[in-house]
Amino acid sequence: MYKSILSAMVYFIPFITISQSENFHESFVEDFSDTTSADFRYGSTGNKSAFKYKLGVNSPSEEGTKILSFKIDPTDSAGAGRGPEIISRKFTHFGTYAARLKVPQVSDIQPNVGAVVGYFTYHMDSIPGLSEIDFEWLLADPTVIYMGTWTGHSGELKRVGRIINLAEGIIYSTVYREDHNDIRVPLTDLQNQPETIEAIADYDASAKFYTYGIDWYADRIRWWMLHPDSGEKIVLWDYQGTERGIPQHRTRYRMNFWHTNNWSVHTNENSIEKPLQPYELEVDWMSYEPFERD
Repeated sequence: MYKSILSAMVYFIPFITISQSENFHESFVEDFSDTTSADFRYGSTGNKSAFKYKLGVNSPSEEGTKILSFKIDPTDSAGAGRGPEIISRKFTHFGTYAARLKVPQVSDIQPNVGAVVGYFTYHMDSIPGLSEIDFEWLLADPTVIYMGTWTGHSGELKRVGRIINLAEGIIYSTVYREDHNDIRVPLTDLQNQPETIEAIADYDASAKFYTYGIDWYADRIRWWMLHPDSGEKIVLWDYQGTERGIPQHRTRYRMNFWHTNNWSVHTNENSIEKPLQPYELEVDWMSYEPFERD
C-alpha cells in the first residue's frame, strides 16, 4: 500500500535543490517488519523499561500488520522525550514525510489523561536554532489535530500553529506566537489556507490507522492526510507566502509518546492526568522522500 502512496506523493511535488551531505538520509520507507531498524534509533530520557519500545510485533488492532509499538510507562515523569521515541540515524531536510499510525484509544478508560503522540522533525543547531515541524495528538480527544513549527533559539522560540477538529470540520486557531513576548497573531491570507476544513465523518485518530504527511519546502509547508475511504489527499494546512516560521536547516525525523502535566487538549481543560496504564501507540510505517539535492 505504501509504495503506491509514495508514488502519488512524488508525482504531486516538484523537485527543489538543497545541499548534499553524506550524513543525510536518502529516500526510505521503514515498515517496522523487523526487530531492528536501519533508519531509526531508540531514544528516551525516561525510565529504561523494556516494554516501552518494540519493533516488528503484531498489531493488536489490524490483523497481518507488523508495527512499531510504543507503550507509555505510567511511572515516567512528565515531559517530551521522557516516553518512548525514535530518532532518524541521519539528518533529513526539505522533502516529503509520511506515516501510517493509530494513536491509543483511552477515552473510555481515562478521559482526562495527559498524554501526547508526536510525529515530527526536531534538531537544535547552535547558530540557526531549532528546526521542528510537527503533527500532535492529545489522547483525551483524538478528533483534534495540532500542526505547526518551532524555530529560533532557546528562550526565544517562535511558533506557527493550527489546531483543528477534523471530526467536526472546525479550525480552532491558526496563529503565530512568541511565548517570551506574549505575542499572539492570527494568521491570514496565504498563511491561513485552507480557510475552512471539511469534516471527515467519524474521524478519530485512535479508532483505526490513518496516513498523515508533511511536504516541507524552503518557502512552504503543507500538512495533509489521506481520506480513509477515497484515499484522496486532504490538505489540512498549506502555509506559504512567507519564510517566517519555516525551518531552513537540517533536522532529524522522529516519533514519540509522552506524558504532559501542563498541556490540556483544546476541548478538555482537565486532561493533564498521569497515565494509569501502559497505553499503546501503533505505527505501521514511516517514509521520507527528500527533494533533489546537488
